[in-house]
Amino acid sequence: MAPWLTRGLVMALLHGAAVTVLAKYEVFNPTDKTLFTSLALAVLVGAAAGWSAVDAWQDKPERGKNWFIAALIAGPVSGVLYVIGRAVFVDQTGASELGGALTGGAAFSALLVLIPAGLGLFVGGLIAKKAPEDDQDEDEAQPASGKPAGKPSQA
Repeated sequence: MAPWLTRGLVMALLHGAAVTVLAKYEVFNPTDKTLFTSLALAVLVGAAAGWSAVDAWQDKPERGKNWFIAALIAGPVSGVLYVIGRAVFVDQTGASELGGALTGGAAFSALLVLIPAGLGLFVGGLIAKKAPEDDQDEDEAQPASGKPAGKPSQA
C-alpha cells in the first residue's frame, strides 16, 4: 500500500473517531466540553506531528509529498466517517450533514493533519542532522600534520 494512502486513512480514522467521540460527549455534557476538546485536539496534532517527525528522522523518501496527499485524503474521509459515526453512535444524523462535513469539516481535518505534519517534518529533519560523534570521526581521519590527506607535497 502506498505510504500516503496509509497515512491518510489512519489520520482519517483518528479524526473521524475523535470528532464522533466529541459529539457523543457533548450530548451528555453540553456545557463542559472545553478540556475534552483540547485533549482530543492535542492527541490529533501529536499523532500527525510525531509520525511525520519519525518519517523525517528515518529519512523516508518523498515524505513531504506523502504527508500532503495524506492530508488531502484525511479531510473528506474523516468527514464521511464522522457522519457515519454520528448516525450510528450519537443521534441518527442523516445524509443532510454530509455537505457540511465534506466542506468545512474536511478542510479543518486536512489542515489539522497538514500543519502538524509540516512541523513534524521540520523537527524530525533537525534531529536527523549529523550527530556530534560523526564530527569527531572526521577529525581523526586527518593526518597529524594538520594538512588534509591527498596529494603529497613536493619539495
